[in-house]
Order: sequence, then structure tokens, then C-alpha cells
Amino acid sequence: MDSFKFYEDPLSSRYSSKEMAQLWSPQKRIGIWRRIWVALAEAQMELGLYADDGVTPRIRPEQIAALRDKVDEIDFALADQYERKFRHDVMAHIHAFGDIVPSARDIIHLGATSCTVTDNAEVILMRDGLEMVACKLASVIKALADFAVTHKHLTCLGFTHFQPAQLTTMGKRATLWAQDFLMDLGEVEHRLQSLRFRGIKGTTGTQASFMALFQGNHEKVVALDKLISKKMGFSQVWPVTGQTYPRKMDSMILDALSGVCQSAHRFGTDLRLLSHRQELDEPFEDSQIGSSAMPYKRNPMRSERMCGLARYGMNLPGNAADTAAVQWLERTLDDSVNRRLSIPQAFLTVDSILKLALNIAKGMKPNPEVIEREVRKIMPYMLTENIMMAAVARGGDRQELHEIIRVHSHAVTSALKSGAPKNDLLERLHNERAFDGVDFSAIQSGSYLAGRSAEQVEDFIAAEVNPALAPYVGKIQSGAIVER
Repeated sequence: MDSFKFYEDPLSSRYSSKEMAQLWSPQKRIGIWRRIWVALAEAQMELGLYADDGVTPRIRPEQIAALRDKVDEIDFALADQYERKFRHDVMAHIHAFGDIVPSARDIIHLGATSCTVTDNAEVILMRDGLEMVACKLASVIKALADFAVTHKHLTCLGFTHFQPAQLTTMGKRATLWAQDFLMDLGEVEHRLQSLRFRGIKGTTGTQASFMALFQGNHEKVVALDKLISKKMGFSQVWPVTGQTYPRKMDSMILDALSGVCQSAHRFGTDLRLLSHRQELDEPFEDSQIGSSAMPYKRNPMRSERMCGLARYGMNLPGNAADTAAVQWLERTLDDSVNRRLSIPQAFLTVDSILKLALNIAKGMKPNPEVIEREVRKIMPYMLTENIMMAAVARGGDRQELHEIIRVHSHAVTSALKSGAPKNDLLERLHNERAFDGVDFSAIQSGSYLAGRSAEQVEDFIAAEVNPALAPYVGKIQSGAIVER
């Protein structure tokens, strides 16, 4: 119960998935540090690191085995004691690791700097986080694509400036949301493909400490950099660094995550607008309460939460941009505390958003009767462009016809706002000589009022969605109910 006496990050305790929260946990992070130490020692041994006599191996196989055997046995309380003493987290964990593997104490962190473990571990965490994000994006896109196919013929009002414009379909509208997320998936995949390991570069990136260990052997130092990167699962390593890898990489990754937030905010905002019009509802459970004061309320709380999280996530990249801009030559430490906050928060935020987006996309429910009623109400306005084109085809002046329609349209709108019982726009236009010969009945029954909406859905799914989702077959998630 003591946990309720202290602040707890709601992203990890309330909103994000367990797997993303676990990824950024101390257990995971320090476990990666230790695996880097093991990989470093193993690579040094394999490349032939000798004592000063040039004959005695500096690192023995049994030391590597001992380290590997205890790699996940982390005594955080002991490390905390050391950190209080040394005021240095990496040194604290070096000592804590050495205490449980005393036979290998002297080979832990050999020739390394703190960023050897902290930066390289960060790259691994971001790689794994981006892979999670990519899979969840694919799941959201698939759910939206399924919705689009199901409702590709459901004609509804299209809006510009949130004013009725022309007809579209509910399925076509969903492709706009899916397309935004598809762009994000491409950005995330690009960041994954271009991700580089910091490698083994030493204190200021010159590899001086490793040159000393290998007694000036350039080939072995270069090989060490590549070998440990390979052991940690990376084919690309930064060719040059200061003490840290280029902080622009953080900025670019958080920009990609911000893109997901932007798409989700647009999706959530659109759904909230349509919810107000009662045309499209997000999932709402039988026992769900919309308001503590107003029992009748059916608030789109999932979409609102998604927008709120997205607004937070969209503002995090500024931290990474500022850090990238003020590195001070080979490195300054004011990036450390900021990155401890902003990078995990960005991943947890996007994970929370995609969890909501998937749940919403899988459970959205259109209300066809309401949609049809709204279409009927606005339909006379919607038909005016087709009527104008038909009159132009019969020799009419397009600008004069436009003005006639504009005047009558605004007059009808004013009348309706004043209580007129019906929209008589078509009757007014039918009585205008400029539209003589136009077949109003044929225009009202036309099959192209929503254009190629249904066909665009089919084309979009075939040409864009299916190829993009092909690598994620078997990884698509279901839209499980959001716990809170």
C-alpha cells in the first residue's frame, strides 16, 4: 500500500501495454548493460587481448561464462548503495556486478566509457520499441482497412471547414485515417533500417583506450568495434562519434513517434466530431458511465484520451531537438536527465495511443439511419454542382449559373434557420429559366454522387495497405478492450 503514497507515472501504470512498460524498466536496461559488458569481454578475448607480457591471455573463458551465468541476477539495492557512495550509476552497477562475479571483476568495463553501455543500450531499447510500434501500427491500419471495406458503400456527408460539402462514404473516410498511419509506418520502418549502434569508441570517440589495450593494433581495434556490434544484433555502427552517438538520431526517432501522435489526434478528433453528430460511435460498454452527474451521457472518452495523449506526445520531440543542438563539442551531460524522461515517455505515449486506436478502430459503429437522415437534409445542396454541370452542357454560362445557385442556396438556408418546414432549393432552381431542359429527376437518382469512393477504397487496400502489411502477417493484434 506504500506505493499509493508516491507519484506513479500513469503512462506505465494506467495507459501503456505491459510489454512496452517492461521494455523501459530498470531490469531490462541494466540487463542490457550487463550483456554489453559480457559481449565486450568476449570480443576482446576472441581478438586476442593479452597481458603486458604479450603472452598471457587477459581474459579467460571461465570468466566470460561466470559473467553470463549471473547476467540477470541484479541486486538493485546493492547498486543503490554504491550509487549513493559514488554518485555514478554506471560505476555502481559495475561494482554490483563484480560483487556477484568476483572472479571476473577485473574484466568488467575494460577500456570502456559509461556511454559504451548507456548509449548502446539506448539504441537497443529504441530498436525494440520501434519494432513494437511498427507491429501495433500495422494492427491499427489493418483494423481501419477492414472497416473501410465493410462500409465502402455507406454514403455519408463529406465536409470541408466542417461544413457539408459533397457526399463520400464512411469507408472512404476511414482510408484517410489509415493512410496517415501508413505514412507513420513507413517513417518508423525507415528509422529501424537506418538505426546504428554506437559501438566501441572510448571516452571521446577516438578509441584511444582500446589502442592502449591492444598495444597499438589498429586492425584489432577496428575489428572489436564491428564484432561487438554484431554480437548485439547490429550490422551498422556509427563510423565516428564523440562520447555519445549523434543525438540527432534521438531527434529523428522522436519525430517519427510524433507523427503517430499527429495521425492519432486527427483520427480521434474526427471521431469526436462524428460522435457529436451521432453518425459514428466509438466502443461503449453496457456498464460504462459517461458522466457522474448526467447518466444519459455517452462521451467518446477513448478518443478524447487518445487526443490528450497525442497532444503530450507531439510536444516531446522538442526535448530531443534541443539536446541535439547543444552537444558542446564531444559531449555535455545535460542531455542525460532529459533523455531518461523524454525518450521512454515518447515510446510509452505512442504505445498507449496505439492501444486505444486499435480498440477504437475494431469497435467503431456507424449509425446508418442517422447518416441517411443527415444526407437527405443536405442533399438538395449536394446536387447543385451536378445541376450546374448539366446546365453548362446545354450551353449555359457557368458563372451566371453559379450566381443563381448561390443566391437561392443562401435564401433557403436563411429560411430554414427561421423555421421553414422544408428545403425547397431544387424547386426554386427548377423554376429558373437558366435550368430549362435539365433532368432534375435523373440527377437526383444518379449513382455517382459519392464519386469513386467505393472503388478508391478497393484500390487503396490493394495497392497500398496489403503490400505494407505483408511483413506483419501473424503479428497483427486483436483490438482487446482497453482496461481503463
